[in-house]
Amino acid sequence: MKNSKTFLAIIPARGGSKRLPRKNILDLDGKPLIAYTIEAALKSKYIDNVIVTSDDSEILKIAEKNKVNTILRPDSLSSDTASTFDAVEHTIMNSCIEYDYIVLLQPTSPLRTAIHIDEAIELLEKKGADSVVSVCEMEHSPLWSNKLDNTLSLEGFLKDEVINKRSQDLETYFRLNGALYICKRERLLNEKSFFFKNNIFAYKMSVETSIDIDNKIDFEMATFFKRALKHEKI
Repeated sequence: MKNSKTFLAIIPARGGSKRLPRKNILDLDGKPLIAYTIEAALKSKYIDNVIVTSDDSEILKIAEKNKVNTILRPDSLSSDTASTFDAVEHTIMNSCIEYDYIVLLQPTSPLRTAIHIDEAIELLEKKGADSVVSVCEMEHSPLWSNKLDNTLSLEGFLKDEVINKRSQDLETYFRLNGALYICKRERLLNEKSFFFKNNIFAYKMSVETSIDIDNKIDFEMATFFKRALKHEKI
């Protein structure tokens, strides 16, 4: 709770994953992947309750071992086509208490910490926002990218104003990193989206702490940075 506003953290974790099987419970530097997100939520100064929603009994057991609440997700919300919003909505509707804000924490962002969560909530209050979403600086400028057709021709690939410019001379762009979404409960349920059209602000995270695990390479990178940053404040 922060200034009478309540916060529910929801961690959605399916058992299945095509690119990296069982990724949510893979051992990352001595702990199941999902444990890092659970610990971050529990250490937050402002989170009032933490719920893990999953279709997988092993994931739910890990959550219970870490002393957080769980909800068994129905099969209809556990397929590859089911959206994260559907799982979150199901969790909200099955919660006995109506919280002011929902904090979506994906378990695939293990380097996001309680410090990030609390700073984002503080930014939410400072801005009087309905939503705060985490972002990080893009590793490469999108101004150096474009689509290619079957001919592989690069004619017109770059705009004239970009050609011959150094990377440090280009504007800085940011991208969503998937680590953190804070949304006003009422608007989230009405708009059925975690990205509101107004009164929404960005919380900046470093590239290193923004790793989102989708495949084996992501997992190996997360392992490297988790060990490298273990004794540092991130």
